[in-house]
Amino acid sequence: MGTTLHEKSERDRGASPWSLRSRVAILVWEYTWLGLCQWTPKPLNAWRLLVLRAFGANIEGRPFVHQRARLQIPWNVSLGDGACIGDRAALYSLDKIVVERQAVIAQEAYLCTGTHDFTRETLPLVTAPIRVMEGAFVGARAFLMPDITIGAGAVVGACAVVTRNVAPGSRVKGNPAR
Repeated sequence: MGTTLHEKSERDRGASPWSLRSRVAILVWEYTWLGLCQWTPKPLNAWRLLVLRAFGANIEGRPFVHQRARLQIPWNVSLGDGACIGDRAALYSLDKIVVERQAVIAQEAYLCTGTHDFTRETLPLVTAPIRVMEGAFVGARAFLMPDITIGAGAVVGACAVVTRNVAPGSRVKGNPAR
């Protein structure tokens, strides 16, 4: 996986790195999710998946997306069959987020694909993908930094802050996760 630097000039500090078209699409997405999905009961998961597909999410099989989950940019999200995105989980998908088959993102977990280059005065946005591999579990209120892979079958404990890749089958917890 690699990082992408979204640099603006010094005078553009604070300006969006996204095009006007992208910002409009994100705005339309936010209101669509609010109006068509956020109020729906759990059994209407198929409807939420249909709306996500319409906005470019890559959906395989039948994952579950809780109605109060938040997906920032759905066209950057891929969900495998049986994957689960829990209540109030946030997928801050400025870059690609892949949640593979049977992987679980528990309630209020935060997957963050964006940060800033703090070594530069202009603090440009830096994005990198996140991948949660098959059968992995990300616990409640865990935080995943950009450019992270959670290996197959791994478990990330509740409230853990993941700053490094997690090996397949391993279990980590704490801040930073170890």
